Amino acid sequence: MTVDDRFGQDYREALEDRPLGIRNEIITGPVSDWATDFSHAEPEWAADPYPIQDDLRQRCPIARTERFGGAWLPTRYEDVAAIAYDTERFSSRAIIVSNVRPPLELAPVGSVPPISSDPPFHHHARKLLLPAFTKTAVARREAETRAFCHSLIDALEGQEVVDAARDYAQHIPMRVIADLLGFPPEDGPRFREFVENALEGVNAPPEVRIPRMEKLFDYLLTQIRDHVDHPRDDLTTYLVNVELHGRKLEQSHVAGTMALLLIAGIDTTWSAIGASLWHLAKTPADRERLVAEPELLPTAMEELLRAYAPVTMARLVKEDMHWGGVDMKADDWILLSFPAANRDPAQFDRAADVVIDREVNRHAAFGLGIHRCVGSHLARMELRVALEVWLERFPVFGLSDSAPVTWATGQVRGPRTLPIRVG
Repeated sequence: MTVDDRFGQDYREALEDRPLGIRNEIITGPVSDWATDFSHAEPEWAADPYPIQDDLRQRCPIARTERFGGAWLPTRYEDVAAIAYDTERFSSRAIIVSNVRPPLELAPVGSVPPISSDPPFHHHARKLLLPAFTKTAVARREAETRAFCHSLIDALEGQEVVDAARDYAQHIPMRVIADLLGFPPEDGPRFREFVENALEGVNAPPEVRIPRMEKLFDYLLTQIRDHVDHPRDDLTTYLVNVELHGRKLEQSHVAGTMALLLIAGIDTTWSAIGASLWHLAKTPADRERLVAEPELLPTAMEELLRAYAPVTMARLVKEDMHWGGVDMKADDWILLSFPAANRDPAQFDRAADVVIDREVNRHAAFGLGIHRCVGSHLARMELRVALEVWLERFPVFGLSDSAPVTWATGQVRGPRTLPIRVG
């Protein structure tokens, strides 16, 4: 089979005729006032955003910043939900706040469909992915995921202090997504680089950020071409061959969706696994209870997702309007903080506490509205299995004082390094 004509062209050539969008001045440095100058890309936000969000919820429920060319940050559940469901006034054509606003012409598809897509295109693009993420499809991956988790623990044998983020949590979704897409499992370290460049480099200048993203799409195009020449039973071959409205998907659609699955499917899940292990390491009572009552884990897991929701999404304001007591301008960013919504005391009793037997828990960790995470069943399986195996193999563990815990900056927050003393 020859290379499909859709994928013979370098994607850079395909982008030559696309409008460039708007680039804004890069502003970095300490925040002067979180109500008027917030930045999710600064280290103090990464270290502990919850007191900041709680303070804003009390005194300025929708914060403003002039960084990133102008952005808003709602912190109340009702505001976050209202924006997430409102596709008439807020666009999803870009879901990562940065110093570049993509052109209006990019809608309704966006660069990483379906999460960057607006209706009506979104519905059809999302529907294409649903078969790969049903409970039945996910269940077929559980045994292999469990065996892989055990192999990671085996590799830690004899160590008193392990990095539960880099040596355990981060590897699990990298392997699962590699298997899902049919990528070489040994490429895991490259995935980590792609993730960190895409999500933590939003303040990097264009001459740095663009080549980083080109490396990701060069890799994806190489994988796509290999799948065209050597089809197999995986999601990449499916995307290459599937049709939408009677036509096969454009190169940009295939590569964009694969970029979404690679970046979002990995970082969100490794962050949830890492944050859960961090909580249990610093909270002996919860750890001991889950070891004694393993049947409680599914309930506890939902509470850990609520309390440490890793994902913040973004929207763009479509037209000038007065909304929620503030005057929003067209193309203002909205930083849609699901973590802040999940800790709103107006929505959750004891919102600031982690209650591992919380029974009513309609959290927003997987998003709200039409863009609710299509891979939530897969993420839940990975989180549950990762915690089950860890607690089985390491029933006693706690935070180590050998090195600090470090957290990712940007819109997906989780531990990047997590030193834990085991045994």
